[in-house]
Amino acid sequence: MLILVTYDVNTETNAGKKRLRRIAKICVNYGQRVQNSVFECSLDPARYKFFQKQLLDVMDKEADSLRFYNLGNEKNAKIEHFGMKSGYNPSEALIL
Repeated sequence: MLILVTYDVNTETNAGKKRLRRIAKICVNYGQRVQNSVFECSLDPARYKFFQKQLLDVMDKEADSLRFYNLGNEKNAKIEHFGMKSGYNPSEALIL
């Protein structure tokens, strides 16, 4: 399934800056960054729950925000992109 993850981390403190780096690093391990705080992830349900738990364990629920959008089956997901950064096709192989 295709998951869109967005986050907003309060970086007014050093602890917040550290959380931001940790959350971004976790997201990079599971998906493709499409904007500064937005990731597209292709995950099976078990991997999605594990990924979600990792992020929830790092975030400060009083200061930060995480949003998960389940876009369903990749084959049926429609992604439109406009603007200068080129997109990618999440159903194709991603070579790093």
